[in-house]
Amino acid sequence: MSFIDGTAVNVALPVLQRDLHASAASAQWVVEGYSLFLSALLLLGGALGDLYGRRLIFGTGVALFAFASLACALAPGVEFLIAARCIQGVGGALATPGSLALISASYAGESRGRAIGTWSGFSAITSAFGPVLGGALVQAASWRWVFAINVPIAAGVLAVLWFGVSESRDAGAWRRLDVTGAALATAGLGALVWGLIRLQSGALDPAGLAGLALGAVALAAFFVAEKREPHPMIRPELFASRRFSLANAYTLLLYAALGGSLYFVPFDLINVQGYPPSAAGAALLPMVGVVSAFSRTSGGLAARIGARVPLVAGALLAACGFAIFAAAGVGRSYWVTFFPGAVALGCGAALFAAPLTTTVMDAVDAVHAGVASGINNAVARTAGLVAIAALGIALASTFEATLARDLARQPVSAAARAAIARDRPQIVAGQVPPEIADERDRAAVGAAIRSSFAGGFRVAMLVSALLALLAAALALDPSFRRGAAPS
Repeated sequence: MSFIDGTAVNVALPVLQRDLHASAASAQWVVEGYSLFLSALLLLGGALGDLYGRRLIFGTGVALFAFASLACALAPGVEFLIAARCIQGVGGALATPGSLALISASYAGESRGRAIGTWSGFSAITSAFGPVLGGALVQAASWRWVFAINVPIAAGVLAVLWFGVSESRDAGAWRRLDVTGAALATAGLGALVWGLIRLQSGALDPAGLAGLALGAVALAAFFVAEKREPHPMIRPELFASRRFSLANAYTLLLYAALGGSLYFVPFDLINVQGYPPSAAGAALLPMVGVVSAFSRTSGGLAARIGARVPLVAGALLAACGFAIFAAAGVGRSYWVTFFPGAVALGCGAALFAAPLTTTVMDAVDAVHAGVASGINNAVARTAGLVAIAALGIALASTFEATLARDLARQPVSAAARAAIARDRPQIVAGQVPPEIADERDRAAVGAAIRSSFAGGFRVAMLVSALLALLAAALALDPSFRRGAAPS
């Protein structure tokens, strides 16, 4: 549910935005509100599971996720929806760590690598399958079903949990929880993302700058508190391992590229390319096929040849996928744009996902494996959270500059220009103002908006490709070679 919801909602956003008359910023918060609490509380959720029982906390998270999903489905407005998505993120933070923790406690050696590979493969498959499911539900029924479908799934999960899963806890788990760290992380990331989204307006908004400053201060206080906290969420001593630190830096760069860029793909497909929601969701289906076919195989790859080759090759292939998306333009064939891009991304994800997880787990002592995987998962989530807002600035600034230039060349009426000014928060997502009724105005404005969004989309994809290339460069470090001793 958590991985599917993280991507299925993206396909629903263009339709949801029009239905609820939401701004582009509000549409971003539908995703960011969920990601914020999931990222900030993920490690706390893992600690709660170790202390009180992983099955108990996992089940609590699933139930809370289902309750929030029902609230999302019944949301009367975008503000209510954002609040419900925040609660959904809390549920996800309680449930997500327990799955890998239960698996890690049940396997050892090479079988553990295969089990983690299976977990990584299913995570990637469900994340990639999300847009297909979301697009089908939006087109066949309503965006509300993207959330409502979680309720029966949760019921099935809880039934399996009750009858088929034994309780597991860490007898040596710390009795004190790092509530201060969780609060500072949530406040810092929230203020940072809020500031970045405010700055997408194109001006140096004072409130946006203040948000960035407040976020930086809160995050700095978080790292100071973690060093002083006897039982911190993030154990600073783990970063003494060069391999662990570099693996998390690799995660930060690559998942910023993935999470940030793939948020904007459905907007381009639906609002610019004119795909129906079902086709937009299916556009990344080749990625699903490649990941499902090869992720489990790559689980033991790092053990045989070392992590260096799959991590470098995976990041390079991801960079190629983003570069292909950047060349999509407007109206070009799917088979020479999004199809090869999705295949390249699928190949890249199949190569790096499982070896990266295994590398993180093997970089520290086995007793700290659960904490290490939790940190890496939180880094991946945080990377996507911040990247959506940051890439939004790059896209919006390019969009505004291109739109102003294109409209200056068009014989657009004063009424149409007034509608554009009034609906600016919506058209940044590629929407044409519905108030423009004149066919000539609508055609001219629509062409300008689509071209402008495509230009901003290109910049966002190129930035993502650059981030993937930087991740590949990090993976060249000797500590990722086969047989390299943990440091």
